[in-house]
Amino acid sequence: MSRHLGLDGFERPKSEEDKISQNFTTLFRTPTGEAILKYLRSITIEAVNGAGVSNDALRHLEGQRYLVGLIERRIVHGEKVRSNGK
Repeated sequence: MSRHLGLDGFERPKSEEDKISQNFTTLFRTPTGEAILKYLRSITIEAVNGAGVSNDALRHLEGQRYLVGLIERRIVHGEKVRSNGK
C-alpha cells in the first residue's frame, strides 16, 4: 500500500488521510463545530501579543495556532475529497 504525506506531516495511506479530513469536515461543518472553531480562532490565530510576550508564551501560542490552522486545512481537504467522490 502506498504511503502519502498527510497535511500534518505524517505518512499514512491516502485513503486514511482522506478519511481523517472527511471526519474533520463532518464535525466542524455543524453549527456547534463552527461555533467551536470560531472560538478557537479567536483565542489563537486572531490573538495579538504585545512586545513584552515571553519566548515561551509565544511558542505556546504558535503551537496552538498551528493546530487551529491544521483543523481548517483538514476541513477544506475533506470538502475537496467529498466533491471529487460525487
